Amino acid sequence: MEKLDILAFGAHPDDVEIGMAGTLAMYASMGKRVGICNLTKAELSSNGTVEIRQEEATEAAKLMGLSERIQLDLFDRGLQDLTPRDMAKITSVIRRYKPTIVFAPGSPDRHPDHGHAGRLVQEAVFNARIHKYQCDEHLSSHKVRDVFTYYINGLSQPDFVIDISEWKEVKRNVLSAYRSQFESSGTSVKTPLNVDYLSSVEARDKVFGTQAGVQMAEGFQTTKPLVVANLLEGTIL
Repeated sequence: MEKLDILAFGAHPDDVEIGMAGTLAMYASMGKRVGICNLTKAELSSNGTVEIRQEEATEAAKLMGLSERIQLDLFDRGLQDLTPRDMAKITSVIRRYKPTIVFAPGSPDRHPDHGHAGRLVQEAVFNARIHKYQCDEHLSSHKVRDVFTYYINGLSQPDFVIDISEWKEVKRNVLSAYRSQFESSGTSVKTPLNVDYLSSVEARDKVFGTQAGVQMAEGFQTTKPLVVANLLEGTIL
């Protein structure tokens, strides 16, 4: 199993893509090994089925050039009550793929699952480095170098942004792959996601970009101070 340079976790298929599809596509194009792990199959989604959403997630992964798409089977809307065995599943993913950087959902966010997912990933990252922590598989401990969080529904001042101006069309196509969630039809249930939601995501990326002096950017928060060796050498990631 080849290690990943970047592993991004989401509570549901489409969470990571909303927050950082442009960033993942950019790093994949640079030859980095990039992956997404979804904790649940979003079986309680108002629109679409588990099967449809898995097909959409596979299509989105191809558009981003992901090396791995990992799907766990934790319960949608059940992330607040995980068992130790469930936590071990998340920890096992980190130990198996040994990512250098992990991304998780951040705050603020209106969906409780996103907040729960972010906290669970932080705990799993901690567990993964403990030598005596037992997972379902015999996997060696692994210390993640950095953990960053991304935005899904929320908006606050990011700690740093990544310029995705060249990747805005890729992100648009990636999110459009989730037709069951972001497109309205005669049989779909009206939700915040299919009422001009993608325009609000793009508007947020434009705001972050404007703040940084670029066209479009995705924003992130840090869990510890960033160390910058040389301010004259450009971006930190």
